[in-house]
Amino acid sequence: MKMHIFFSIISLSAVLLMAPKWKPEAEKAQVNFDIKGPFGMVHGKFTGLKADIKFSPDDLKGSSVKASIDAKTVSTGISLRNSDLRNKELWLNTDKYPTIRFESNKIEKKDKGYVAVGNLTLKGKTKPVEIPFTFTKKGDAGTFKGKFTINRRDFDIGKQGGSVGKTVSIELNVPVVK
Repeated sequence: MKMHIFFSIISLSAVLLMAPKWKPEAEKAQVNFDIKGPFGMVHGKFTGLKADIKFSPDDLKGSSVKASIDAKTVSTGISLRNSDLRNKELWLNTDKYPTIRFESNKIEKKDKGYVAVGNLTLKGKTKPVEIPFTFTKKGDAGTFKGKFTINRRDFDIGKQGGSVGKTVSIELNVPVVK
């Protein structure tokens, strides 16, 4: 009997310590980007984030992120530029490459939060990236915030040189609920 209670407590403890699943509030999630353009900074965004997020500061080994976004949702506020980004092979060619994906391999604690180490797939190319982030929990809700950069040429976006900067700064603000 005592052994049964002991194993029940151990099993319950393991379940309670597992990283909980968080559901993104897609309509509130922000995936924004900035890049130097020929006439100044270009600000843009993607919408419709889909993600499978398991996260607990107490179980980083059990924590993970799998996220995707529809590349056709790219918006910079200028319809001609949006059309070029969506349709031209030089840029995103969203008919051929409809989805942008990130999948973590591990999540680590850092001085000012955490870092998701994983692979970003963009325009058919998969490259390792690290996404530093913070998590603020409020009951059964919370917010993940992160910021990272990529070199657009690593993903065959745009042409070499020219008047477009090579570094794309990406900022994430993802409200979640359990």
